[in-house]
Amino acid sequence: MLRRIRITLAVVFYTLITLLFLDFTGTIHKYFGWLADIQFIPALLALNVGVVVALLVLTFLFGRVYCSVICPLGVMQDVVAFFGKKSKKNRYSYSPAIKWLRYSVLVVFLATLLAPGVGFIAHLVAPYSAYGRIASNLFAPIYQLGNNLLAYIAERAGSYAFYSVDVWIKSLLTFGIAAVTFVLIAVLAWRGGRTWCNTVCPVGTILGFFAKYSLYKPVIDTEKCNSCGLCGRNCKASCINSKEHAIDYSRCVACFDCIDRCNRGAISYQLRTVAQNEGAEVDKSKRKFLSISALFLATTTVKAQEQKVDGGLAIIEDKQRPERKVSPKPAGSVSVKHFTDHCTACQLCVAECPNQVLRPSTDIEHLMQPEMSFERGYCRPECVRCTTVCPTDAILPIKTAEKASISIGYAVWVKENCKVSSEGIQCDACYRNCPTGAIQLVSSDSLADSSLKIPAINTERCIGCGKCENLCPARPLSGIYVEGREVHSEI
Repeated sequence: MLRRIRITLAVVFYTLITLLFLDFTGTIHKYFGWLADIQFIPALLALNVGVVVALLVLTFLFGRVYCSVICPLGVMQDVVAFFGKKSKKNRYSYSPAIKWLRYSVLVVFLATLLAPGVGFIAHLVAPYSAYGRIASNLFAPIYQLGNNLLAYIAERAGSYAFYSVDVWIKSLLTFGIAAVTFVLIAVLAWRGGRTWCNTVCPVGTILGFFAKYSLYKPVIDTEKCNSCGLCGRNCKASCINSKEHAIDYSRCVACFDCIDRCNRGAISYQLRTVAQNEGAEVDKSKRKFLSISALFLATTTVKAQEQKVDGGLAIIEDKQRPERKVSPKPAGSVSVKHFTDHCTACQLCVAECPNQVLRPSTDIEHLMQPEMSFERGYCRPECVRCTTVCPTDAILPIKTAEKASISIGYAVWVKENCKVSSEGIQCDACYRNCPTGAIQLVSSDSLADSSLKIPAINTERCIGCGKCENLCPARPLSGIYVEGREVHSEI
């Protein structure tokens, strides 16, 4: 019964979280966006104390149910492992914990989480972010192609219940990283179940400390157990030593497979404060638990405080991106530093952007973190979708009226690219389309034809929406582009 309840909840959570990255209409996020907010690392970085405390209390009471129910990357591994067991039953076996690897990854994660310029290393192993990249880069195109097929069929039937969307690779580098991550985790899950969770994932290591002292946990009744090993051979976490009737609770993900598989009812999930098999290691483990937990919480708190203070597939070929000194960040992100420190590169805002403006950065310092580019669209002043979905507060929630007064960048005119100077024809696309009236046409003595006018930009009024850059007819580089602001300002 416990296993069925766990599987049902896991399927519901996994499906809804995946749809957050697939649904381009924003409907799912309107009702279930809170599922992104209750992920462990995003909640820590957003200083969402209530969620963090709730997850730790949940783990202390019932073990690592977060890993088996709430975490989408963990559930994905279970899905792969399920099909792996179809090819070979009783495929797992007990193996001692690789503690040096677990703690090394955790230390590297903590160090890179704080160090400037290498935060992408921490983002690579953060479970929610890793799954977000997989869903938005690998699953979303398939989902969108399926939607376009339905739209085609519906249109032929005289219905407009569906509409087509562009399907394109926003970043080849991020796509490749997502593909490698998926293959690596899938292979590990196929062969060894929860190997990634118990050797690489920093969240699994942290929650493992709490799970070791959880009040409810699977317990082996030595009087009923005949040491057949069936429980150990079905344990995805490889944490059951059936010969010694011992369970490594720091690695147990509370999947309840062992309870379901035991033919003698020798394993039960019950209240237990101190496990018999911990023995003399309790004090030593408790000290290690307290010290590393304090280090982790202190590190994330310091980082979060810094953030608060720093107040068919197609690749774009038609128009090239300009060289920018500062990449514009979405309104609500306060500043480049605030955004960079907060963002875990989960790609949820990229998946949700209806205007095709956000895409993963290829810059090593901000690798995989979203940046704004205007080849396919511009940031509409009335759209605040990205500000409503960010689980880490890298993009703070704002209202539509607020966005219209936030300047994230300013337009820059490039004479040699503009059609007025390069082709000698009058063009007023940027002037006509500027939503704030920041661009005016003025006469210039630098042009051979004095009747032609060039754009003059009032940088104090420009909000950096990118509409002028997007609608500029010049190719391959626009005659006008947006330079981002290090710190956003109000106009």
